[in-house]
Amino acid sequence: MVGIVSSATALSMAEAQDLDLVKISPNAVPPVCKIMDYGKFRFDQLKKEKEAKKNQRVVEIKEIRMSPGIDTNDLNTKMRNAIKFLKDGNRVKVSVRFRGREMAHTEIGEELLIRFGDGCAEVANMEKKPKLEGRFMTIFLTPKPVK
Repeated sequence: MVGIVSSATALSMAEAQDLDLVKISPNAVPPVCKIMDYGKFRFDQLKKEKEAKKNQRVVEIKEIRMSPGIDTNDLNTKMRNAIKFLKDGNRVKVSVRFRGREMAHTEIGEELLIRFGDGCAEVANMEKKPKLEGRFMTIFLTPKPVK
């Protein structure tokens, strides 16, 4: 472990050991350098990045659309699909589309979405209350953390 050394001295020390002088943090004052084998350093760095990339998972948003006049069995089928998506670790956007005179009865869609959220409550959390945006009322369900 050596203290502050001029760059020329550090370079000659690295050449004497048949290694490279690598800047670890160039923005520090003075810049921090290390004497090491740069090829091995790059190899290890790439290996760590690959490992991190392999372990990460992209969360998708799956969408389920319904109308306010959906029947019980259709609703149960859509709920099963949503539970399957949630168990896979994806978020689910559930939306109800209002057409024509259905816009006058948005409370039916709101009750439907709340019932849908309650049906998926064992595997999901409802992020917010149902929200009306234009002709669509939506909720988002996120999977509960696995213990």
